[in-house]
Amino acid sequence: MTTDMLDISPKLRGRPREFDMDAALDEALRVFSERGYYAASISELTEAMGLTAGSVYKAFGDKRGIFLAAFGRYRLVRLQLLDELLDRAASGHDKLHALVKFFAEASCGEIGRRGCLVVGSATELALFDEEVAGRVGVAFDFDERRILDLIRLGQADGSIPKHIDAESTACTLLCLTKGMRVIGKTGRGHEQMLAVAAAAMKLLD
Repeated sequence: MTTDMLDISPKLRGRPREFDMDAALDEALRVFSERGYYAASISELTEAMGLTAGSVYKAFGDKRGIFLAAFGRYRLVRLQLLDELLDRAASGHDKLHALVKFFAEASCGEIGRRGCLVVGSATELALFDEEVAGRVGVAFDFDERRILDLIRLGQADGSIPKHIDAESTACTLLCLTKGMRVIGKTGRGHEQMLAVAAAAMKLLD
């Protein structure tokens, strides 16, 4: 997996800055996730990031620049966490279960209420911002391809039945996992979302 392939690397201005970029972007992520893009103000972002307005301008240009960098940071961190889980699972079926459970556990409690920056961007920005729409499309395509590859891995190792239509099931699981992140914003419980994950896995029976 490369950042070029995912188009998730932050595009920052000028030389590296003398602050913890990752920590600053993590705080920006929190603001964007809780408030949405349009409701998040520059003053809220600079305060949360612990930066002056001048530092933000030099590093990112404007609020949109912060958002694009935060989007890249979000994708990178989430994919690294998921990669670690998948590496620990043996069969294709077990890897898919780990993936679906990963989304279920991100869709409950405080994390669930914050929501997913990619899903939020799809609904709030993609219609009006071509670059954001492109990044959302790349993210969704990558996630669907990963699910499809895991289904095919499971069919090859015998853990998923051969009769399963890999392409349509991959698209269905993509819709379900992204939908979990939307429903999670309503404050669903942990056990409830794990039950949803278990129901989703029945598609592979």
